[in-house]
Amino acid sequence: MFENLETLPPDPILGVATAFREDRSPDKVDLSVGVYKDRSGVTPVMRAVEKAERALIEAQDTKVYLPPAGAAGFREGIFSLVMGDGAAALRPRAAVIQAPGGCGALRLGAELIHRAAPGTRVLLSDPTWPNHGPLLSGGGLRVESHRYFDATAHRLTLQPMLDALEAAQAGTVVLLQASCHNPTGVEPDQAQWMQILEVVASRRLVPYFDIAYQGLGDDLDFDAWPIREAARRMPEVIVALSCSKNFGLYRERIGALVVLGDDAGRARAIESQANKAARAMYSMPPGHGGLIVERILADPALATEWRAELATMAARLRSLRELLAAAIAAARPGFDASWLTRQRGMFSLLGVPAEAVRQLREEHHIYMGLDSRINVAGLNEDNVERVARLVAPHLAG
Repeated sequence: MFENLETLPPDPILGVATAFREDRSPDKVDLSVGVYKDRSGVTPVMRAVEKAERALIEAQDTKVYLPPAGAAGFREGIFSLVMGDGAAALRPRAAVIQAPGGCGALRLGAELIHRAAPGTRVLLSDPTWPNHGPLLSGGGLRVESHRYFDATAHRLTLQPMLDALEAAQAGTVVLLQASCHNPTGVEPDQAQWMQILEVVASRRLVPYFDIAYQGLGDDLDFDAWPIREAARRMPEVIVALSCSKNFGLYRERIGALVVLGDDAGRARAIESQANKAARAMYSMPPGHGGLIVERILADPALATEWRAELATMAARLRSLRELLAAAIAAARPGFDASWLTRQRGMFSLLGVPAEAVRQLREEHHIYMGLDSRINVAGLNEDNVERVARLVAPHLAG
């Protein structure tokens, strides 16, 4: 059966992480995999998560399956977190399904779209997170892309994006990263978002938001603003969300799919179909991470502590961007790297040529994606000057 299978090359991101782990140099720096790290290079367990998990373990008296839609308290809490003050009014027309991480939510959404309209076209930004295409095409969607980023100027190319949306047929799905764009760190401002949403609404396109970093850009509310505005304007909105980054629950694989229909009856039909699709793929979602999030969001003291920790993490990411920009300017006088400080979230595309990326890895033990995407959380006050000195000569401009 398997004699014709060929060995595939390593995942372009995870393969870099593997190479980093095998490197014995004391000077190695990992800027590859998208996990938050503190100054010591550790991805910490958040204090609120630790307290909620301990309380959960002490209180639980069963490990029975969750229903396919997930834990009720998690679903309500996460819906309110994403939709904010408008959650109560929107809830009757919403289907909310707990999923195995943001990846599981994205794939479940693709399966649902395919059930509703086989062969649907979905537009992705170019560039985008490499796993977006496989997750959505694996669910049966036709994946295409639109221009999003000017790599030389390190800015959004808004008009080409709007032109692509204007040319799209009604019913086309548009994947939109609500905040902290991966891999560029470049996102629309509010005025630009209004232009994008206006075209999406007027062309009767379907927005599919991926929000994997809520709270790590500006704050929890601002980062979710485009989703809330779309929900206010449009009859159908799809959202895939992840708790990996903002709750630090990477290995627990906890996320959710939120789908707004135009009324309560449509929402019930959507949820029933999503539950059936989930049953066919993974049956029931994992419970532990969702129950931790549920407990945090339901407990005012834990929620306050979690919000404070998250705000500290976001502030640290902004600080690291400022440090890197200043260090590059010091290493290469006259070069303007201020674009780093205008970006948000964990990622940035530096614009370093692939050959220089290989050289940085092989000669200097600095690891990043071959496209020069870096996770700024891999920097710290001790390594940023060295990284900037070695990277600066290779930056375009």
